[in-house]
Amino acid sequence: MANNGKIPVWMQVYFWDVSREELDPQQHREFIITRLLNEGDQRSLAWLFKTYTKEIIKDTVKSSRGLSVKTARCWQNYFGLKEEELCCTGIRLARAERLF
Repeated sequence: MANNGKIPVWMQVYFWDVSREELDPQQHREFIITRLLNEGDQRSLAWLFKTYTKEIIKDTVKSSRGLSVKTARCWQNYFGLKEEELCCTGIRLARAERLF
């Protein structure tokens, strides 16, 4: 992790439902990464990639069940992941919906 271990004040808008002061970037990293991948802007994504390695972010994309279908597809393409590598139930639901 490359920053001072705190969530910047300007990112409170992304964590409206939790106390920013109580968020630990290491302990809550999957929650933070998922939230910022789903909701973040360019500035917050720059912070994300400075704070966590690409490998940690990629692993989160693969394992998170909290990513929206659009978000999962975007990051699947960015990291060159195969569909079966994603754990996101939204992707599986989207594929199942196409069958009907």
